[in-house]
Amino acid sequence: MRPLVHPSIEDITVEGILHALSDPVRVAIYAELAASAGATICSNFLQVSDRSIPKSTLSQHFRALREAGLVRSERHGVEMRNVSRCKEIERRFPG
Repeated sequence: MRPLVHPSIEDITVEGILHALSDPVRVAIYAELAASAGATICSNFLQVSDRSIPKSTLSQHFRALREAGLVRSERHGVEMRNVSRCKEIERRFPG
């Protein structure tokens, strides 16, 4: 399996964050992850805003969020667990 790409906090840009959040599905995913107390598996998001999302499309949405530095993902068997990087981003871009 290919390793997951997580940018360091110094490599995260406002432009990258805004680009990742330019899609309403990704905004909904990120909002739910940010509100969650712990890790959330990808399959919890197969239904977003009353829309069914195919697994392949969902995978691309999580990749965009991960590469922008908004989420941290970890493989656990066949599951992918995701957590928001809100606190890290707040330290990088205070206010």
